[in-house]
Order: sequence, then structure tokens, then C-alpha cells
Amino acid sequence: MTTFVFDPAPGAVEHTQPRVRKARYGDGYEQRVTDGINTQPRRWTLAFTRKTANVDTIIAFLNARGAVEAFTWTPPRGLTGKWLCTEYSVSMLDTTAQSVSATFEETFE
Repeated sequence: MTTFVFDPAPGAVEHTQPRVRKARYGDGYEQRVTDGINTQPRRWTLAFTRKTANVDTIIAFLNARGAVEAFTWTPPRGLTGKWLCTEYSVSMLDTTAQSVSATFEETFE
């Protein structure tokens, strides 16, 4: 498995809503149970601002995975895990620099 080695600018982590199964009974009673293991994957929104040649390397890495192949990545102050880049966009800052905005979603395989 390949490793994503580029350091992002400070980003935002989103803890998704836990997957829970609910059973509702009469008189307002409800029973809840987690839906499997790893019920709360993390989701990071990241930005990478680099010279154009370095941005091309990041884009090539993401394109090679195609939102299908997971890669290892260590988020800031986090534990290494398996991730997918589900979407990204590129912005031209000037003639020599670009910015990549990417969304990494934790996956469990």
C-alpha cells in the first residue's frame, strides 16, 4: 500500500455521525445498538499550496488511486490509517503556484 507523504496546511477534521441501528417500540421506548465496528470514520478537508511542479506530483498520486485504492496517511496529531481521496480540486494562484483542496475519508478494509 502506498503512503501519502505531503504535509497539508492546517485543515479541518469532521467526525461523521456514528452508524446506529434503532428499534422503536410503543410508548416512546427505543433501543439503539452500533451498526458494526468502526462506526465513526474520520473525514479531513485539506489544502496543499505548492509550486506547480509539486502540485502535479500530488495530483498524480491522487489520480493513480482514482478514489478506489486506499493509501496510508498520518493526519496531524493522529494515528496512521487507511484513507481514500474522494474528491479534490485545483486552483491556480499565479503562474508558479497552485493549491489543491482535497477530502480524505477514512476507510476500513
